[in-house]
Amino acid sequence: MIFMKRIGLICGCLLLTFNMSVAQDFEAYEVAIPGAKQPVKLVPITGGKFKMGSPDTEKKRNDDEGPQRSVAVDGFWMGQYEITWQQYEAFVFRNVTDEVFVDSTRLLELSVDGVSGATPPYVDMSFGMGKEGYPAINMTQYAAVMYCKWLSALTGDFYRLPTEAEWEYACRAGTETAYSFGDDPSELDDYAVFKEFEYDLIGTKKPNQFQLYDMHGNVAEWTMDQYVEGYKKKDKDNPWIKPETLYPRVARGGHWKQSAEELRCASRLASESKWKRRDPQLPKSRWWLTNAPFVGFRIIRPFQQPSAEEINKYWLEAIEDYGL
Repeated sequence: MIFMKRIGLICGCLLLTFNMSVAQDFEAYEVAIPGAKQPVKLVPITGGKFKMGSPDTEKKRNDDEGPQRSVAVDGFWMGQYEITWQQYEAFVFRNVTDEVFVDSTRLLELSVDGVSGATPPYVDMSFGMGKEGYPAINMTQYAAVMYCKWLSALTGDFYRLPTEAEWEYACRAGTETAYSFGDDPSELDDYAVFKEFEYDLIGTKKPNQFQLYDMHGNVAEWTMDQYVEGYKKKDKDNPWIKPETLYPRVARGGHWKQSAEELRCASRLASESKWKRRDPQLPKSRWWLTNAPFVGFRIIRPFQQPSAEEINKYWLEAIEDYGL
């Protein structure tokens, strides 16, 4: 299944079936983005079971990280790095041509021009911290979702944000410790950009065992989930808390401003309306944040792609989540 046992268009649970004809070798690959110097690099993550959340004995844990329980997720590819400005602004400014559009019956003939584009920002959303090779920031979760829809239309493959469970599974990379490398925060500087005055280039630190970079720190990363206090209501197979309100939603991984304990695998960050506090527009932008230069995203692609009809329902439901 893509991201949970069932997701319905009406009740929040839509049963997903798979198009086995599109299966391919489960290997790392790259997606070229027209107009961007950097391809999106994806690595395979074999599905399995893991303990989601933190044990009561973990130092500096928060109550919303439990109760810890066994969870299973299906296989997927995940972006090896956070999406960069070059990759994201290709979507924002649409610096591509008709010649690169993919006519994909698997995506119900979804055209790139038919995907809503982000409005250009009215200020430099990098806040002068750098763009070339740096992670894109300050986009809303909706904007990150629409980037995935655009990339899906461009390539003919289904891309989306990870669920919280998928994200933590990928971050832990087979470990049960506070960090992907162990429990000692004194080693964190080798793996994470944190307690800094600005973000850094992607991939400057060591990767985890799945060869994923910046899973700890640099920028926090959007997931698909609504934020809830704990895990009591979550399914054990491909869990996902479907968003029902605009706030709060979940970002994971911690960011460049935060301290070591906030970068643990189980640590969670809930979005807030104040992340748009300085937005002068009425209504405030659905695309951009003005006070969250610490939030970005990375993408995943499920190993088994759903049918075209189910993909279309997914996008319709995703838009409905934002009241649009």
